[in-house]
Amino acid sequence: MSLLADSTSRHADTEAALLPALVERWSPRAYDPSAEVDASVIRTILEAARWAPSAANVQPWRFIVARRGTPEFTAVHDSLMGFNRAWADSAALLIVNIAEIVDTEGKPRPWARYDLGQAVAHLTVQAQHEGLHTHQMGGFEADALREGFSLGERFEPVSITAIGVLGDPEALPDALRERESAPRTRLPLEELVLNAPAAV
Repeated sequence: MSLLADSTSRHADTEAALLPALVERWSPRAYDPSAEVDASVIRTILEAARWAPSAANVQPWRFIVARRGTPEFTAVHDSLMGFNRAWADSAALLIVNIAEIVDTEGKPRPWARYDLGQAVAHLTVQAQHEGLHTHQMGGFEADALREGFSLGERFEPVSITAIGVLGDPEALPDALRERESAPRTRLPLEELVLNAPAAV
């Protein structure tokens, strides 16, 4: 596995030159509980998601944007499970990422989750470019979100993204503090590309 060259910067030790936002991106749990994100920046990161590619350009993604201190934020936070509840309340935003898995005529959209993933990736990179950090979460009660936000069966909550400004890791519980400073690793390309000897 490839390790971070500098554990204090959290920058990825890449084997090729990448965009700065990709090198700098990581998934913290310590957020500044007083920091806010300007509405224009929120719109910018959502605009990045809007321009992600999708099958037949159907754009099968929807988002619930919840600012800290609002009833929507409380509802999203209350849907979280496990350790996610212990730290996500400090994020400036919680965004519920939703796939439109069936169209208005009842026809399945088989690539909806894949397309949503691309939109969230665009959002994540743009957020990093704007000086923010993100953390993706899969541990939540989807039914609670369905009920709380009156989501029809066409829409499936797939993940939740915490967004904010880096905070003090010392504020985290011990187990999470250790994860916050653990070395970043990735599998080598040779394990990820099935025909690696011929391709890379």
